[in-house]
Amino acid sequence: MSLVTMAGAPGSSAGPAASGPVAVDAGAAADAGAAAARRRPGRPRDEDIDGQIVAATLAIIDAGEEVTVSRVVARSGVSRAALYRRWPSLTTLIATALDVGREVPPEYPADADLHEILLTGLGLGADAVAPSAPGYSEERFRQRIRLVMSDGALQKAYWESHVSRRRVPMENALLAGIARGELRDDLDVEACFDAIAGAAYYQLVVRGDRISDPAVVARLRAAIEVIWRGMVA
Repeated sequence: MSLVTMAGAPGSSAGPAASGPVAVDAGAAADAGAAAARRRPGRPRDEDIDGQIVAATLAIIDAGEEVTVSRVVARSGVSRAALYRRWPSLTTLIATALDVGREVPPEYPADADLHEILLTGLGLGADAVAPSAPGYSEERFRQRIRLVMSDGALQKAYWESHVSRRRVPMENALLAGIARGELRDDLDVEACFDAIAGAAYYQLVVRGDRISDPAVVARLRAAIEVIWRGMVA
């Protein structure tokens, strides 16, 4: 089911039904609830309302229910008018909710070790890899994949508003490596990022393995080494 635009259709509902449980970001939900509790009589602050709406959307997804305007309004306690003012469509709201717990990484220092960046910058290390970044559980990652693969509009919105921004620091670091002569001058940095991230996604989406499996970590490290050898000058 495709996600429909809310503007001009107050009674419409949209969004695919979740096919399994996803871990709600407890911190986000708690923060939203605490903010609501702190409010004095009068008009609530905009950031409080935003937090309530996003936390409510996550709770609906966690419950395995279809995300609709009526359910978000009922669970969040905000008005339909407030929801429409902030979110032009359920597509963008669900994309934002699914990204809770993820952050855009900072730019890397100019003298950063590029080989190390490929390992730790994408999260590949002793603790996790990018799809299971701290604050973003592997369960939510799998739920995100289920939802975006069932709706092309959501997939595109999530890419444009969230995922694509997280690639920038890594791609900038690789471009700097090319400028310094450390990497091949004909290197396609976007293709390199896709190759490395794709190796991680393949383990979870295609093989169905868990990132915590030591064998998976070993495969990913081996894949990065192969890619790295094709990148260096």
